Amino acid sequence: MKTKAEIVKDWLPRYTGRPLEQFGEYVLLSNFVNYVEMFAQRFGVEVLGRDRPMQSATAENITILNFGIGSAMAATVMDLLAAVAPKAVLLLGKCGGLKKTKVGDFILPIAGIRGEGTSNDYMPPEIPALPSFRLQRAVSAMIVKHGLDYWTGTVYTTNRRVWEHDEKFHDYLKNVRASGIDMETATVFIVGFVNHIPKGALLLVSDFPMEPDGVKTAVSDRTVTEKYVRTHLEIGIDSLIELRDSGESVEHLRFE
Repeated sequence: MKTKAEIVKDWLPRYTGRPLEQFGEYVLLSNFVNYVEMFAQRFGVEVLGRDRPMQSATAENITILNFGIGSAMAATVMDLLAAVAPKAVLLLGKCGGLKKTKVGDFILPIAGIRGEGTSNDYMPPEIPALPSFRLQRAVSAMIVKHGLDYWTGTVYTTNRRVWEHDEKFHDYLKNVRASGIDMETATVFIVGFVNHIPKGALLLVSDFPMEPDGVKTAVSDRTVTEKYVRTHLEIGIDSLIELRDSGESVEHLRFE
């Protein structure tokens, strides 16, 4: 295999256990297999890839895919999805809140700050990590339809998983004025751009990592899952259904 297209067409089924023809044109990305399980239960479909790095389910031209955690895996899944050229990819991620948000709030990022380094292998570091505007607009409208509200702002994406104890890094995050911190958003935006894939993100605030009593624990994460994850997933599904049924393209950039 000499070309990227040849590689990803072989590797996407290898990583997921799902044939290319079984992928929907609209894709939800998650870091957690329970999102895939809930999607499968809603539509009465099978989860594939339980013995693979990535689990997925497909229904009504929508595929949900658990790609794992971290910017390296985010880049991998956005490269692999180039094999099926989805019309829209929406990341349903969790993030740490850094400003006035509270647990259970949604952040609809207008940009990602590229602190992870992974995206530097794809584009120069001065290139901003931006979502597809029309996809974020569709998600915004769906949040309102669900009777909820959201925050906008930038999300800082880092490769570093354990940093909550680092006061110097806390000061840096305050200076960059990010609304949240995660490990995937900026990477999804940049690698999606490189692969000509319209992309967006809806992030659920799951913890407050800057405060000692706000750091995520097994107990607190379980509470977030029980109270907020289903709504998070439903907004993502309904946003892609509305896009699918409208036939509107969310690709707004001219790729040369």
